[in-house]
Amino acid sequence: MEGEDTSVPRQFDVVIERDSEGYYVASVPQIPACHTQARSLDEVTERIREAIELCLEVEGTPEQDLEFVGIQRVTIAA
Repeated sequence: MEGEDTSVPRQFDVVIERDSEGYYVASVPQIPACHTQARSLDEVTERIREAIELCLEVEGTPEQDLEFVGIQRVTIAA
């Protein structure tokens, strides 16, 4: 069974935002410095998958195993 991929699928939470120029920016809170950008949601999804794979290849499995809880928008007077 040499050459067989025995890796276990992992799930990562991805935060996607849109910047002032219309680019979608994706980041992975569980993996510091893992982010990318693209013009479309489909493209940013493909790119963040590639970024996650590269980050795991270079950095290994993240030490922190964060559980996604949610996102809140907070307004302050500034």
